[in-house]
Amino acid sequence: MNTFNGNVAKEPMVRPATQANRFYTGDARELGEEVDSFLALHAKDRQYADLAALIVPHAGYYFSGNVAAAAYQTIPDDVQYKRVFLLGPSHHEWLDGASVNTEYNYYSTPLGHVKVDVETAQKLIETDHVFSYQPKAHDREHCLEVQLPFLQRRLKEVPPIVPIIISTNDFRKLQRIANMLKPYLTEDNLFVISSDFSHYPTYEDACEVDARTGKAVESGDVARFIAVLEENARSGVRNLATSACGELAIGTLLLMMQDGGYDVKHLLYQNSGDIDHHDHSRVVGYHAFAVLRKSEFALNEEEKQMLKEIALTSIRDSLDGKRIAEQTSLSATLNRKCGAFVSLHKQGRLRGCIGHFGEDVPLHEIVAEMSRFAAFEDPRFMPVTRDELDDIDIEISVLTPMRRIESLDEFELHRHGIYIRKGFRSGTFLPQVADEVNWTKEEFVSHCARDKAGIGWDGWKSAELYVYEAIVF
Repeated sequence: MNTFNGNVAKEPMVRPATQANRFYTGDARELGEEVDSFLALHAKDRQYADLAALIVPHAGYYFSGNVAAAAYQTIPDDVQYKRVFLLGPSHHEWLDGASVNTEYNYYSTPLGHVKVDVETAQKLIETDHVFSYQPKAHDREHCLEVQLPFLQRRLKEVPPIVPIIISTNDFRKLQRIANMLKPYLTEDNLFVISSDFSHYPTYEDACEVDARTGKAVESGDVARFIAVLEENARSGVRNLATSACGELAIGTLLLMMQDGGYDVKHLLYQNSGDIDHHDHSRVVGYHAFAVLRKSEFALNEEEKQMLKEIALTSIRDSLDGKRIAEQTSLSATLNRKCGAFVSLHKQGRLRGCIGHFGEDVPLHEIVAEMSRFAAFEDPRFMPVTRDELDDIDIEISVLTPMRRIESLDEFELHRHGIYIRKGFRSGTFLPQVADEVNWTKEEFVSHCARDKAGIGWDGWKSAELYVYEAIVF
């Protein structure tokens, strides 16, 4: 015991690393190297500043470490969360609710201790008795513990965690759990949902079942998710014990997202047969998903006019041999990092068009730079001269974040622009191109593949496809 001013202070309670040398190695150095090696496989993957939640597998690292890393690598390098909520299923105890761990001050792994936000955990229990603390739900449970080494290696500083195990057949209780957690689904916090997917079908059956379940998760629709789980259960697939062992944790997250302010991005799928090539008769499926807050992006008329002035000034200054002028006292929207295209027209005919997709430079800077490029560096046209400047009309297209699609069913002509990438080749058509031609969406994409990306008329069928929208003015 510790003493302070004669009073007895309670020793911190530490939950031991019960899964070390079972689901992951118990050697600290080896564990750090193993997790780092998985993360390194996804070092070039995109990170998401608008990340709200992850859905991550919880099998042994040998089988699911690569898929888990695909999720954790989406966390921005410099992010600092207030807390991390860990939600997972109960593999050992029936709860008829949710158990939140209030007994332990820390969770231990070979990489060190992770603090528990006991205050928040206790507040959940005190506010709604659908939450309780049931020790047996946590003592042997692996689904939350295996997430900690990834958090320890991915985050510069691991914030306190709120460990929650969910187990109930009562949908109303699941809704209550979601309602209690929803206020915490903010930019300050990260939710990590722990779930494997299909259990024990053949390799081929797992791929089919997990594809259906994955699409349901991507929809963000809890009713569709439940319907697909029931459809899978009735499908007659041999040895299919479950479509998602963490279905209640996933369902809770989907219920928290029902206001429609989120997108679900699929990151990676594998099953154990992809790792152990000798056994395809009984496999377990692993998905990784990132849940992103939708970007509500809008420009008012004053901001649009300011961007037009910035574009024109940039061209004029270039003609005068001046550098791009620094802008001050701009709105947060004009300082937001996003992509944009600038198109120049003279007497209704295109005179130059250059754009930038990256979300790495403030909007006002991109507009200034792309205006210069469109005027003087579009290889299809001679540079704009001072004499014709008064006849130039400037059109700006501010781009929303790109979203990958799996089929043309997700592409809407006139609303979406298309971006095609295959290897080192890429090309795009802005949404408004559809207004200038009389193409079907298949022709739209095929022309982009052939004329812009240079991969042939049908090249898009084996390429990565992305859609985006544009605010055009």
